[in-house]
Amino acid sequence: MTDSTTETGAYDASSINLQEIHDFLVSIAHAAGQMITTARPSNSRTGSKTNAADLVTETDRAVEKMVSERIQERYPDYQFMGEETYKPGDTLTPSPTFIVDPIDGTTNFVHTFPYACISLGFTINLIPTIGVIYNPFTNQLFTGIKGQGSYLTSPLHDRERLPLKHLEPFYDENGAGGLSNCLVIGEWGSDRSGNDYDIKVKTFRKLCADKKDGGAMVHSIRSLGSAALNFCGVAAGWADVYWEGGCWAWDVCAGWVVLKEAGGEIVDANPGMWKAKIDGRRYLAVRGGEGWEAVVKEFWGCVEGELKVGME
Repeated sequence: MTDSTTETGAYDASSINLQEIHDFLVSIAHAAGQMITTARPSNSRTGSKTNAADLVTETDRAVEKMVSERIQERYPDYQFMGEETYKPGDTLTPSPTFIVDPIDGTTNFVHTFPYACISLGFTINLIPTIGVIYNPFTNQLFTGIKGQGSYLTSPLHDRERLPLKHLEPFYDENGAGGLSNCLVIGEWGSDRSGNDYDIKVKTFRKLCADKKDGGAMVHSIRSLGSAALNFCGVAAGWADVYWEGGCWAWDVCAGWVVLKEAGGEIVDANPGMWKAKIDGRRYLAVRGGEGWEAVVKEFWGCVEGELKVGME
């Protein structure tokens, strides 16, 4: 395979077999799942990256090594970006790129909380195009190809198209409902001080507060520890909104495809910014359904400030 670009600098993707890459990534996901479920995280040497809440294990590194080697062997001309081999200054380009998180939800993995997965994404021209996410603890496989839909395969779902249920409009004919009817996902992140942490704390409080106190009175907030699976939860219709600041491209690339192909939308986590970037580190994901733009505006009205992550 030889990379090629058009006169505008965009990559000419006409010769790429997306289904072949999708199927290849599914096979890798299952191999990685076997490595993850047979590992003993409590006996694995565990360290941290930036602080005691930002964990990494030997299994993270071993899985990424396996994935990168198999991809390099099969697709040597394509780019690769992985969480464990990322170096400051590495940037995405229009070239076809595999974007990998070997274990999304490492803290869950360390504590044996079964909400962790391998996340395998593929971009062309900086656009998330293929997503494969596999939670080996629940045997749930989420997949998507741009323009071809997204699916869940699991012991309970024989490759069912997402979303799994009919998604009602966010507002009824009288304009009632909206954010107050939503189940929201929000993560604390590993940075526990500074501007962005303060904004998260204040925003979570406002989302949950009673309307008479100026809050949104959402049904509840879930914090489950895996960005990739959070995107999938919104895609499936299990949750309505996922707000995040601090993730990286490898956390969201695959989930981005799964959600968009399920009819969902992704905008910036900061108010007024309708266009999110795959490597922008700020995301507001909303399930499919009529009235999603109004829910976004309603949610932005609860964001207590401006997240600085991604603006460096």
